[in-house]
Amino acid sequence: MIDTTVVELSRLQFALTAMYHFLFVPLTLGLSFLVAIMESVYVMTGREVWRRMTFFWGVLFGINFAMGVATGIVMEFQFGMNWAYYSHYVGDIFGAPLAIEGLMAFFLEATFIGLFFFGWNRLSKVKHLMVTWLVALGANFSALWILIANGWMQNPTGAVFNPDTMRMEIVDFAAVILNPVAQAKFVHTVSAGYVTGAVFVMAISAVYLLRGRHRDLARRSMAVAASFGLASALSVVVLGDESGYAATEHQKMKLAAIESMWESEHAPAGFTVFGVPDQDGHVNHYEVKVPFLLGLIATRSLDGELPGILELVDRAAMRIETGLEAYAALERLQADRGDAGARAAFDAHWQDLGHALLLKRYREDIGNATPEQIAAAAFDTVPRVAPLFWSFRAMAAIGFYLIAFFATAFWLATRGRLESKRWFLWAAAASLPLPWIASECGWFVAEYGRQPWSIEGVLPTFYAASGLQLHDILISLVGFVVIYTGLAVVEVFLLLRAIRNGPEALLPGLRPDAPAAVDVALDRAPATA
Repeated sequence: MIDTTVVELSRLQFALTAMYHFLFVPLTLGLSFLVAIMESVYVMTGREVWRRMTFFWGVLFGINFAMGVATGIVMEFQFGMNWAYYSHYVGDIFGAPLAIEGLMAFFLEATFIGLFFFGWNRLSKVKHLMVTWLVALGANFSALWILIANGWMQNPTGAVFNPDTMRMEIVDFAAVILNPVAQAKFVHTVSAGYVTGAVFVMAISAVYLLRGRHRDLARRSMAVAASFGLASALSVVVLGDESGYAATEHQKMKLAAIESMWESEHAPAGFTVFGVPDQDGHVNHYEVKVPFLLGLIATRSLDGELPGILELVDRAAMRIETGLEAYAALERLQADRGDAGARAAFDAHWQDLGHALLLKRYREDIGNATPEQIAAAAFDTVPRVAPLFWSFRAMAAIGFYLIAFFATAFWLATRGRLESKRWFLWAAAASLPLPWIASECGWFVAEYGRQPWSIEGVLPTFYAASGLQLHDILISLVGFVVIYTGLAVVEVFLLLRAIRNGPEALLPGLRPDAPAAVDVALDRAPATA
């Protein structure tokens, strides 16, 4: 039987490392493009203040990038450590985009980030600008392949289960790459990263203006971040709607749980603005709904129906029973691979095999499962509703706040009033943690909402874990917490020191009142630096 404690600790370890890693990813995505924009202005205008901005924000980007790479490598190793059966079962599909991402991150992105820092004295303005844009594009291409892999976990397309090898195998790699869930997740995630970078630049620049330091750099940085952030914040909402539409098509239970919709409603369904989900009673207390809104958003129609949680549980029970037919056919094939009848039965029902595996939580000989056990396994397809319900609403609330924030910033920037509105500068500084909170809530919704599946409808999470001992998990979990806490302290220390000292500390000889000294500082830098 499955050791649920080992599975839950494995989930906790991966969740901690993944969410910690994602503290760095959105800032890398956002800062890379902001730095490229700033250097583009420098090349077009020749004004040294833009060069100073490029180098300063580029250093902060570099610190964050290094931490992101270090934590990302460790996270990927966990697939072999804690999720060995997952790696065996779907490694042929999942490993391909991860391998391509490694090439993007370590050969393209890492190479050009080295040229960005060490090529100031060796490359012309235009060539260095090309390097900076390649760094930004490399970061985004790296994210693309990660999200293709993750999108396949949400919507496993382009692959089939091979009863001879007992593994999932690719039959259409183009379908894996062009997976609609993956594409929607990519554009939504990178847009959220752009918002994070813009808020970061706005907050640090606001602190500088409040203290009367580096005013030229801060004013221009806020102006760039305001326009870039407004476009990105609007994109997050629009592309988030596309991601939700993809969930309507491919992850109906996740959508129903996010909306705490227990019963199916007549089309178009209403949107629950507020409520207190009751998982045991299958009802929402103190519910406040906007009629028709959910149906219009999720189906983009007036007659599209959205099934409720209880209806989806009934569908899951039927798929479990069909999956048992596939499981029985698979057992016959293991005994006689030439059994044509068994192969035909398996080919007809293999898509539901994963639902039958849900019964492994209750008994090993799942072919003898009782109706009560089938009903229990069907209800296991319902994730915990309340955490999803509130996480989604926190993410959405922050998203709409940031649209208003950047709209205000853009309006003030176009009128040259950013520096004079100290209330807005304080609001900008206080808004610094919000995009990270929204991003973490978004990933929680995406991953926790997929439970109980590691691969949606294919492989239950409890079935994907390695057969480790409890002490093995505890040792690695404690080790990760200690090491990652230390890395967090180092990250914050390096960022705060660079921000506190300002650009002149990064470029020796640079004086705030003499921007032209940048050339002197860079020309005097050692050739090996």
